[in-house]
Amino acid sequence: MTDGDRQKAVDYGAAHGALAMTTPGDTSMATKAEVEKLMKGGGARVQR
Repeated sequence: MTDGDRQKAVDYGAAHGALAMTTPGDTSMATKAEVEKLMKGGGARVQR
């Protein structure tokens, strides 16, 4: 984050971490759009 918004950085991290747990393996397959959807209250269900 370059804008200094710490809460937004935490929100991105939490949403990404939640989505990372929905896919197998030790790497994330979550896209930025999926992370932002979850941050806005969308579901964590990801269809691959």
